[in-house]
Amino acid sequence: MAITLTEAAAQRVQKFLANRGKGVGLRLGVKTSGCSGMAYTLEFVDEAGADDVAFQSHGVTVLLDPKSLSYLDGTELDYTKEGLNEGFKFNNPNVKGECGCGESFTV
Repeated sequence: MAITLTEAAAQRVQKFLANRGKGVGLRLGVKTSGCSGMAYTLEFVDEAGADDVAFQSHGVTVLLDPKSLSYLDGTELDYTKEGLNEGFKFNNPNVKGECGCGESFTV
């Protein structure tokens, strides 16, 4: 499978990278955190790591470490605006449950 971005997410990432003036793409990952066990991480990347797995989606390079790929395989990253709230949303088919606040998940 793969990691994909919606067109809205890709446009937002490209805008952030252009404003930074540097960067090769976006790194997605997971870390142990929260009441459900896992939390998403998202950061801009200036240089790919030796072990990174790379995907291309709508002109954006998405990088993951091999451990995170097992939790995120098949995930689509979206960017949504709802009223005054806006941000990235992970549509992860591997999630079995989420905490009440939506900050962490379990697989």
